[in-house]
Amino acid sequence: MEILPKTLGTRPRLAVEVRAEGVVAARAEDAAALLTTLSRVDLPDGAVAPGLKVGNIVDTFCVSAAVRKALDVVSGRGSERAERGAGRLRDVTLVVPDSAVRVLFLDFDQLPSKTVEALPVVRFRLKKLLPFDADDAMVSYQVMSNEKGTIKLLAVAIPKAVLEEYEAVVLAAGYLPGAVLPSTLAALAGLDETPSPSLVVNAGLGAVTTAIVQAGTLLLHRSVDMSANANVSAPVSIVSTAIPLVDRESSAQEWAQQEALGPEGWDRIDADDVMPVSVAREIGMETAAREVVQAVSVAAAYFEDSLQTVPDQLLVAGTLGAETLSAVMAESGLEGLRVREMVDAGMVQAGAVTASVPRGWLAGVRGALRN
Repeated sequence: MEILPKTLGTRPRLAVEVRAEGVVAARAEDAAALLTTLSRVDLPDGAVAPGLKVGNIVDTFCVSAAVRKALDVVSGRGSERAERGAGRLRDVTLVVPDSAVRVLFLDFDQLPSKTVEALPVVRFRLKKLLPFDADDAMVSYQVMSNEKGTIKLLAVAIPKAVLEEYEAVVLAAGYLPGAVLPSTLAALAGLDETPSPSLVVNAGLGAVTTAIVQAGTLLLHRSVDMSANANVSAPVSIVSTAIPLVDRESSAQEWAQQEALGPEGWDRIDADDVMPVSVAREIGMETAAREVVQAVSVAAAYFEDSLQTVPDQLLVAGTLGAETLSAVMAESGLEGLRVREMVDAGMVQAGAVTASVPRGWLAGVRGALRN
């Protein structure tokens, strides 16, 4: 199975996201992605350890049970459940952590037009760029432009064994992973195309991703694995080619450029001075909050430098939550940003959302269902 299947027309009407904090599932009846049923199941610490090496699913029984419980709530009743009883697995879109995937922007002078011929070329280029064996990875790509003798494309890669871990818990739960999307790309697919650029942060335990989107074009995507050594340097670049976040007709629906933060990004703010310890203790995510402040600070500066305007709001996905993040940002001196959830109340059917499923958790599954 490909990460972004070329033959995929419409993704399944069920979606499930597996995060280190827990599992969230949702259902939508059509492509508008109004969430009609939601479910969340928390996971114990350490049950999922997102990364590029085998061992993401530490407690297989626990995670598969959580996936089953979450999906059973949203998968319908009657004849739909009877399908499962008859041995027919229901398709779901699986959203995996950003830390388990790498997405790269590549340039080529030439590239075969046929996928079967181009894929080995892309895979060969990735050999030099990926921190894992490209020959043992699931790779997908999309040509973004072909101008002035340069072919630009974005490639998505995930170690095959890691992908199989996530797929296995869905299969063990009695469902079929029909599509797989990284968390932030899935969340971005839920945004409306507007002329104004949007600054997005997807934050939770172990990882934070910032992104900038304008008029359906992904301009920046940067991820930090907070469990890894942050002293990894990589240049910040802006994608000048229009990158559709959702394209039902082509080989990929969501694309991004994912790079680690470099040391130059950390001089924007001294997190040790501005970290609100009381808030961090309250949410039990002191390290995560500090990293999120740093990541948002860098992204906001990049937003201003690249687009010659300052961001006026920050859209929040992930489990940290807009309220908590707003407090952290205010304490850090970034109070000029209006912080709000990416999933607003109008995207959820009345009565479907509950306090047990905060809206921040829903951004990934809601975007995955919108197609």
